Amino acid sequence: MSHVMNTYARLPVTFVKGEGVWLWDDQGNRYLDALSGIAVCGVGHCHPVLAKALCEQVSTLIHTSNVYHIQHQERLADKLASLSGLEKVFFCNSGAEANEAAIKLARLYGHNQGISLPTIIVMERSFHGRTMATLTATGNRKTQAGFEPLLTGFVRVPYDDLEAVSKVAANNKEIVAILLETYQGEGGVNFPQASYLQGLRKICDQNNWLLMLDEVQCGLGRTGKWFAFQHSDILPDVMSLAKGLGSGVPIGACLAGGKAAEVFKPGNHASTFGGNPLACRAALTTLDIIEQEGLMENAVTIGSFMREAFGQRLHAWQDVLKIRGQGMMIGIELPVPCGELVLEALKRRVLINVTSEKVVRLLPALNMQREEAEQVVTEVSALITWFLENRVK
Repeated sequence: MSHVMNTYARLPVTFVKGEGVWLWDDQGNRYLDALSGIAVCGVGHCHPVLAKALCEQVSTLIHTSNVYHIQHQERLADKLASLSGLEKVFFCNSGAEANEAAIKLARLYGHNQGISLPTIIVMERSFHGRTMATLTATGNRKTQAGFEPLLTGFVRVPYDDLEAVSKVAANNKEIVAILLETYQGEGGVNFPQASYLQGLRKICDQNNWLLMLDEVQCGLGRTGKWFAFQHSDILPDVMSLAKGLGSGVPIGACLAGGKAAEVFKPGNHASTFGGNPLACRAALTTLDIIEQEGLMENAVTIGSFMREAFGQRLHAWQDVLKIRGQGMMIGIELPVPCGELVLEALKRRVLINVTSEKVVRLLPALNMQREEAEQVVTEVSALITWFLENRVK
């Protein structure tokens, strides 16, 4: 590791094999993965159908330039449009790039209307990526520190606060869009009120703004529907995807519909690797597996079981804990910072994450089974109990 740039605080383990919800390290130890590569390996590690499809694609065609038609890319765009209700798709390589495309689209949309400084409303506690534009859009000062000057063209408001958005609408005529995570992941696994997205949709319609949803972490079946916005019976103008789309093969997508669908013209945006045959084959196969194996239904069933089981196991601490989630997106908020639990869980051969300093975040594969979920609940509940007994008076 001596020549790898020091950008990660890595845990003391090296994984060499994966199967389903299990990983093995280079010492032969087996770990239960309750994080799935941070919501990436939604169909589990090395799903046999996916592995076969990728081997076939690697031996057939890996990459061509986007100056040519790409069959798998066109099939994937059709599939995503059908599932989402949106109309056009731009393919890239990551969630940050998908959000970067959304930001560029919004600015071009504003300029086309004669707005000189197109401005986007973004949310506190949000996370949209680490490029300069997505870093500026992100609502985490710690993440932004040291990378100033940040970009102009963003106004920040609290998440799940329609009144704050309405106040901006009344006082800033440069607004062209709202960008938010449908459900916040890095910010602490936060879920808005049921009427929140509907309220944002109404405000956008009234002001001719674009509603842009970041579903990089919460999309693609994780919450029990293809996309989290579908729980609210609304349709965004723009949506970003990545993470679980390719099951570990890098791919991102920026979808657009309605008045946003035709904003980009040839030459406005591009990506060398975006949507190449290998990445799109991975995504098409991933979507097929989710459908054919009923993984969204499983996410609802197993996720509900886990939240209920955590509530029972941690009942004695109900006054200081907050357990929230939907499908296979679960957060357990503790009263004090608990980052040390990640290493403690690793010692017990369970992979978890702590985000926003105090929230234990669980993002299991959508095909996790009841027995495996019970093991996660048992181990994580024991860890949290141990931590609270020693850290909270």
